[in-house]
Amino acid sequence: MKTVLKYYRKYWYLIIISLAFLAGEAICELQLPSYMSGLLENGVGASDMAVIWSYGWKMILLSVTACVCAVTVGFLSSIIGSKISRDLRFDVFSQVMNFAGEEYNKFSVSSLITRSTNDITQIQMLTIITLRLIMFAPIMGIGGSIMAVEYSGGISSLAWVIAAAILIIIVLIVIALTIVQPKFTKMQKQIDRVNQIAGDELNGMMVIRAFNTQEYEEEKFDKANAELTRTSIFTSRMMALLMPLMTVVMNAIMLTIVWIFAGYVEDFSQIANMVAFMQYALQVIMSFMVISMIFLVLPRARVSINRISEVLNTPISIKNAKGKEESTGQRFKGDVKFESVSYGYGGGALAVENISFEAKSGQVTALIGSTGSGKSTVVSLLPRLMDVTSGKITIDGIDIRDINIKDLRNNIGFVPQKNILFSGNIASNVGYGLDNATEQELQKAVEIAQASEFVNLGEKGFEKEISQGGANVSGGQKQRLAIARAISKKAPIYVFDDSFSALDFKTDAKLRQALAEEMGDACVIIVAQRVGTIKNADRIIVLDDGKVVGDGKHRDLLKTCKTYLDIAKSQLSEEELDL
Repeated sequence: MKTVLKYYRKYWYLIIISLAFLAGEAICELQLPSYMSGLLENGVGASDMAVIWSYGWKMILLSVTACVCAVTVGFLSSIIGSKISRDLRFDVFSQVMNFAGEEYNKFSVSSLITRSTNDITQIQMLTIITLRLIMFAPIMGIGGSIMAVEYSGGISSLAWVIAAAILIIIVLIVIALTIVQPKFTKMQKQIDRVNQIAGDELNGMMVIRAFNTQEYEEEKFDKANAELTRTSIFTSRMMALLMPLMTVVMNAIMLTIVWIFAGYVEDFSQIANMVAFMQYALQVIMSFMVISMIFLVLPRARVSINRISEVLNTPISIKNAKGKEESTGQRFKGDVKFESVSYGYGGGALAVENISFEAKSGQVTALIGSTGSGKSTVVSLLPRLMDVTSGKITIDGIDIRDINIKDLRNNIGFVPQKNILFSGNIASNVGYGLDNATEQELQKAVEIAQASEFVNLGEKGFEKEISQGGANVSGGQKQRLAIARAISKKAPIYVFDDSFSALDFKTDAKLRQALAEEMGDACVIIVAQRVGTIKNADRIIVLDDGKVVGDGKHRDLLKTCKTYLDIAKSQLSEEELDL
């Protein structure tokens, strides 16, 4: 709760202005019944038109003023709610952008989307309702009670009538809260579930169609959707039932007041008191009905506040060292060294253990091993996508944890195992992360990545649109564009995590040749499954079960490393092995 409250402090001046207008509206509303009483007693009762016009103009002026104040408060509350939700969305998004793998795995993608949209919308609604109605209700409740006593005509039983009405309303609110609160918590989780299933089905549409499982997926979605619908209907019914019950209570109170006053009506002044008292009683009861609205919105908003706070309060495990918070634009030669590096996901069993090797600038260092041997884990540690559990990684002799994260990643051109393209065009994807990249620079990058053929095909060229996730390009084209994106950075270190798997052997060979010619001074680290891709590397690191079992050149490893020999035999012919 405290995490979210700080966002309200940022707009304290707007909240104070809103409260001032609320006070003005309340004063006008509280004055109207007293003027009505005076109009009846001194104007209508005395048949004095001058007094009637005098009170009438005052009541019109009060009504107009109250209307202006109400509109202003509504306008300001909308601004405050929108600004707070905007700030929350930005900070939640920024927080998620800084998550390491461990923090990111705590929340599913669907849950993070729900928290960034639906949950923040609930907070926005709470803000608007609170500023517009809930702040207004206590003022009207207290002021109305004081004024009601003044116009009770000395009838003590009337106070008990109002007290009984308030007690009944409180009981109704407590009962509704007890029943509805658990349902709101359940509802937000069900929204997460619906979003998760919808996202999975949309992302895996081709697989679903290929396996002809549309009906199964529809049933799965329908089940989650039905559960959310049942919960939503239940909570809506409870909220819908509460208002008619309160209206019945209010009307019953009005009838009771008229019945009690009927025994005391002796002159026109008592009728005037009765009208004023009924109006003030109505204001008191209405204020409690308005307060009940917060108890209907608050439980769901409270769940949303806790969910947002959970994201914002999640500690970031990967952050800059003390004194290294600001980027200096530092550039490195590119000598990388792993020194007894170990890493375990989530503090569990080690995925890689005691990894030590050097990758020097001007050389190609390759990592190869069976699936699950830890190759991707090793290269993900270099740009600090994850932090080592033990040991250290250095660049030019400097521990990467002592380098500003932005500077570190600016020195690395990284191509992940899963190639991701963003909505936009080819130019925005190849030049991603660069400021004002020229067309010549982009053209050079796609030429090295062997992507110029399809990029220059057609009239649009670099302006060709790329759909979300690169769905409108083939796997090989997507991979080459991802490689071009890394090359365009002109970094001293390049990491290719199994980035040639979707390429044919001819394109693979041409790409590696172009890399060697254009980036001869860079440190290149290649993760590969194919021996043919890395057999000419200056150094090959063989991994098995998270450990280094071979280190050397291709020909040497064929003689000294059984794991490498087994991989080579499964891919190369006897002539290619040349043992």
